[in-house]
Amino acid sequence: MAIDLRKNEHQSDAFKALNPQGLVPALVDANHVLTQSVAIIEWLEERYPSPPLLPKDTNDRAQVRAMAAIVGCDIHPVNNKRILDTLRASFGADEAAINAWCGRWIGDGFDAYEALLAADTRRAGFSFGSAPTLADAYLIPQIESARRFKVDLNRWPLIMAVEANCNALDAFQKAAPMAQPDAS
Repeated sequence: MAIDLRKNEHQSDAFKALNPQGLVPALVDANHVLTQSVAIIEWLEERYPSPPLLPKDTNDRAQVRAMAAIVGCDIHPVNNKRILDTLRASFGADEAAINAWCGRWIGDGFDAYEALLAADTRRAGFSFGSAPTLADAYLIPQIESARRFKVDLNRWPLIMAVEANCNALDAFQKAAPMAQPDAS
């Protein structure tokens, strides 16, 4: 089911019956409800291992997970709706302050991500290697978020090249926010 965060549908009793935290995502599979992006992505990787989201080599897997964590642990959590709503309500932040806040954390994270991309001599078009990985699954939505917060993306040419390569793929096109049935 589609949940419109702008309408606070994630705070409804019906949604909280699925996820008591009142946060997205929640994935319903038969009689199981999965919450938290990391748990859902790992479940998908285990349930549908082809194509793989993680490389076979343990060191390579750790590198991909670290890149994903830059987005999933260091950027996204401080830029999510409940944090931004608190900044607005408790500290009087206007949209310019919100954009500056988000830009700060996105910038710090993307600077590190870009440095990792630049240092990886084996990289071939994606965040790691020649096919999308878990890192790309985290990165691409965060780029869209950066645009929403008016972050100038020109300073990260390697990240932008990864985005272009991902967006050329059917799976990423189908997953794009504006391709969703509830897009407005």
